[in-house]
Amino acid sequence: MLARWKGQILATPVTLWLLLAFAAPLAVVVLLSLHEYADPFGPLFLPPSLAQFQLVLGDGFYVRVLVETLLLGAGVTLLSAILGFPLALWLVRVPSKWRALAFMVILIPLLTNVVVRSLGVVLLLAPDGLINGVLGLVGIGPFNGMLYNHVAVAIALAQVFMPFIVLALYDVLQGTSPRVYEAATSLGASPTMAFWTVRFPLAFPGLRAGIIVVFLMATTAYVSAKLLGGGRVWTTGMLVWQEAISNLNSPTASALALLMTFASLAFAALVGWGFAKLMPWQSLKPRGPTLTLPVWAMRLLDLIAPIVSRLLVACALGLLILPLILVCIQSVNNVPQGTSAAWKGFTLRWYELVFTQGGYTESFVVSVQLALAATGFALAISLPAAFALTRFRFPGISALSMFWTLPLSLPGVAIGIGMLRLLQLFYTVPTFVGLMALHVVLVIPFSISLLVASVQQLDRAQEEAAQSLGADGIRRFVLIVIPGLMPGLVASGIMAFLMSFGEVTVTSFLTNARTTTLPVRIYAEATFVLEPTVYAVSASMMLVTLLALVVMNRVFSVDRLHVR
Repeated sequence: MLARWKGQILATPVTLWLLLAFAAPLAVVVLLSLHEYADPFGPLFLPPSLAQFQLVLGDGFYVRVLVETLLLGAGVTLLSAILGFPLALWLVRVPSKWRALAFMVILIPLLTNVVVRSLGVVLLLAPDGLINGVLGLVGIGPFNGMLYNHVAVAIALAQVFMPFIVLALYDVLQGTSPRVYEAATSLGASPTMAFWTVRFPLAFPGLRAGIIVVFLMATTAYVSAKLLGGGRVWTTGMLVWQEAISNLNSPTASALALLMTFASLAFAALVGWGFAKLMPWQSLKPRGPTLTLPVWAMRLLDLIAPIVSRLLVACALGLLILPLILVCIQSVNNVPQGTSAAWKGFTLRWYELVFTQGGYTESFVVSVQLALAATGFALAISLPAAFALTRFRFPGISALSMFWTLPLSLPGVAIGIGMLRLLQLFYTVPTFVGLMALHVVLVIPFSISLLVASVQQLDRAQEEAAQSLGADGIRRFVLIVIPGLMPGLVASGIMAFLMSFGEVTVTSFLTNARTTTLPVRIYAEATFVLEPTVYAVSASMMLVTLLALVVMNRVFSVDRLHVR
């Protein structure tokens, strides 16, 4: 009888955790948005009212920020797609012996703290930064208006989120048989025609997934907008944070978060509908007329397409890597203040200050403790879920699988508001526990996806052989299953640790004087007084990320992460 319910039992821990630490905070946000007025110490359950939504939609400033945020998210998504598609093609074509290194080039920025990357973009666009320095060598510039505008924020957000599109596209492009492309060229299609009629349409599923993820994340981001906007650019995420933390107005913050969530989900539905129209072959519908160009236009495109593609790849790699390199250089730059990007001389005193000042050390310890706790708990509940998805079929498994991935598609700011109010109601729960609960929620989708592929690769014959020799379930799990899962467990653990260690968007809602993590401390200092020590801490965090990826690569090549 127990064996019949084994799949449901394995799926229970992660489902219960998400209900408590994800669904419950979102329900709190919905309840708060229906409050008529703000009362930080008032009850959670009050007669419902649409006053907050009327307030937001009736205020021209709020509406303008909502519209600007949606337009900014669309611009970031477009820029990420334009740069990400050629980069994904380049990643597919990289020789196998260099592919792991190429993947690390993509993963290091992805796993590096968003504050660090934003500071690197500041150094790139500053009046005395790299771009103006290079242009000055040829007598152009300086351009002093590249910072503190929507374009700067869009560039910073594209630098942060572009890897998601690259990895989504790589998964599809790598899985497409090269014979399809070869068949098109053998039938006389030019390289450009083969790309537009074969390779590009076949990549639509990955492009659709990447576009939706980037848009959802870009429209709720506020860290990069705060650092690159300079007070001139406002996003909905910034308004939510200000209303919830500075003004103690959780109802208005909740209404703003829900409105942006509804708008983002509507965009996701629109994107899904649009790509369904572009992919009629998936529904077995006849394909519409294809785009035809004159012969001279195709020949011209064949000539310029490789050049444009290489330029876009160079721009994408530069946008991903240069900001990180600039942060490392700035960490040994003898500048009087962190806002100065010009080279003044070599020094190690910023690192000395980092290791002698107690504040950074305490925040580092909190971040490590939080990341270790979140990683351990996430692995403990994600592994049974991976077995439930892989080895069992029961009613509702598809719905549960979708529920487990919801933290990827809903804004973190909304979860932060809900958990903040829950901790206020249940004040006996330590803040550290609330932070750990949210970090587990944020890393669960990645942990499950990594572990599912590891479970799929287990050799069932070894387990059956051990069973035939008399080994019970516990002995088979310890002696056969765990060793076989070790590469996946190590990879999932490293990814979860790095994601938890660098998280700042949701964490900033819940930290206090005793539980300030290192990324939140860096964000606070970069927002108010940018000391050069921030760059030394940031460079140290990047070194930790690099070493972790090297260790992961020793366990198995990181270019296999796309299938995990």
